[in-house]
Amino acid sequence: MGVAVGQAAPPISIPAENQLRERGRDGLRYLVRNRQLMLGLILLGTLLLFVILGHIFYDVSKYKPLSVPTGRPPSATYPFGTDSQGRDLLAVMIAGTPLTLEMGLVAGFLGTAIGTILAFAGAYYGGLLDAIIRGVVDVGLTIPTFLVLIIVAISIHSAMTIEQMALVVAALAWLWPTRTIRSQVLTMRERAYVHVARLSGASGLKIIFRELMPNLLPYLGASLVASVAAAVLASLGLEALGLGAVDSPTIGMTIYWVIFYGALLQGMWWWFVPPIVVVVVLFMGLFGLSAGLDELANPRLRNGS
Repeated sequence: MGVAVGQAAPPISIPAENQLRERGRDGLRYLVRNRQLMLGLILLGTLLLFVILGHIFYDVSKYKPLSVPTGRPPSATYPFGTDSQGRDLLAVMIAGTPLTLEMGLVAGFLGTAIGTILAFAGAYYGGLLDAIIRGVVDVGLTIPTFLVLIIVAISIHSAMTIEQMALVVAALAWLWPTRTIRSQVLTMRERAYVHVARLSGASGLKIIFRELMPNLLPYLGASLVASVAAAVLASLGLEALGLGAVDSPTIGMTIYWVIFYGALLQGMWWWFVPPIVVVVVLFMGLFGLSAGLDELANPRLRNGS
């Protein structure tokens, strides 16, 4: 039956599956176009696959001292060789990579969460609260952060664990996210849609969670990745100085034992090459992910690409 003259045509309904499929295609096309984001995901995915397959197909318990013969170069039996403590270095990399990333994730999440709360509270409400937050951040950023972390780590070194190391790194990880996120909120709170929300009687918390935060999610994601990378770097530095969990197979402690036993002077190149490769891949992946998310959050970069 045809549609009568003057009668509105029924709306054309698009199946939900087709909409999801089209969104998936759009996301894939953008991912291909955003090469930095794709590179970061590939590198981090490679590390994740290395850890997962390693736990499935390899005896990870060999990361413990005196598990294998000492000082063996790479071979079919020990693909990454063994160190002077009698540890299989492939098992050390498989077991230590997620532990190192765990410290960075915990410290990065805590730092970004605290920084986000302080930035939104200070920038939106302003007044004395914003002055206090801004003053603390400005003073905190002038303090040599790594030196403070060393002092804190030394004070609790006798009972240091992976979780404690993450908390030590997170102690000052909120300063930079607070400053950068606050600057974004200061700009966005003057937008027209925020003024309309205020005039409609919306509360401050409602405006923050419904108007400001959704528009800043890509930027918050980029800040989180940057905070994770900074936390990983700080934990590597502390552990390389011997201030980490001595009995853990993290990448930083592996570097510490390389320095302690003088692997470079002994010609044991297979001892320091694997942790360096893991660190390079990890930081390149995090940098690519952060740059890709920054492009997603920045319209100028997105339109330019």
